[in-house]
Amino acid sequence: MQPTRPGRPDPRAQAQMAATMAGAVDLAAVKARSEAAARAAAAPPPSAAAPAGAPGSAVVDVTEATFQTEVLDRSFQVPVVLDLWAEWCGPCKQLSPVLERLAAEGGGSWVLAKVDVDANQALAQGLRVQGIPAVKAVWQGQLIAEFNGAIPEEQAREFVAELLRATTGGALPADGETEPEVEDDPRLDAAEAALERGDLAAAEAAYEAILAEEPTHPDAGIALQQVRLFRRAEEAGPDALAAADAAPDDIAAQTRAADFLLGTGDVDGAFERLLAVIRRTAGEERDQARKHLVELFAVVGDQDPRVGPARRALTTALY
Repeated sequence: MQPTRPGRPDPRAQAQMAATMAGAVDLAAVKARSEAAARAAAAPPPSAAAPAGAPGSAVVDVTEATFQTEVLDRSFQVPVVLDLWAEWCGPCKQLSPVLERLAAEGGGSWVLAKVDVDANQALAQGLRVQGIPAVKAVWQGQLIAEFNGAIPEEQAREFVAELLRATTGGALPADGETEPEVEDDPRLDAAEAALERGDLAAAEAAYEAILAEEPTHPDAGIALQQVRLFRRAEEAGPDALAAADAAPDDIAAQTRAADFLLGTGDVDGAFERLLAVIRRTAGEERDQARKHLVELFAVVGDQDPRVGPARRALTTALY
């Protein structure tokens, strides 16, 4: 099994860093991403013609039992928007019909997955729902955008439009469409085995060996970047933020803090910390921060909607 899909960073890699910080690395979960993508490729695309609430519809009711199939797997075909609601919630009854109407208009270009938080409390807890209505967007297995509270239809429409622009562009998946099948590379076995036992140094060496033989390998390059990020964040440790705050002019401390933030899932925080350094520095220090930020962009991947705004902010800060 390949650790990542060709040409794309693993969007679930950040979630693995929580285990790294706890000293119990389990990066084998990247396999789950490839398996979910394979299931999605074999499944028919969502259809606006299917009855609302039914599996495969553009509007589907989701439970803890169906979350994997209807949300995580489906998100490898089209973006999935979670509508977390409850029967007693008045604002939910204002927002939900708007989202349902937009999903129907989308014709299967995205899926609205409705979750009754009272009936699925463990799921709501896992999604860290603080209040409802809560809306969260999922793309390729990763939460990439969210908002809370009822908003006007115009704003909801813009949220969906921006989500589509950042992911599929609104294109409909073709029925039965599959990506070209890529044969497993036995050279990746050593790297995967090292990841599964939490040996980041051995995994890094294995990926480096692959790239020495094949510099353009579609999986090893991004996997190596991810592993190096894991190692840097692990070395930085939870004291990295305090150290960076205490030494704002120490560029190395700021990059370590950014690595730690990205590794623990605070993508915006990691980007903003380096952007702040770039805004207040010049010359070699600014260039050092810029190069590190660009490297983090590559690890996260351009398909993540947070990268585009950060790139624009970088351009503004530089020029």
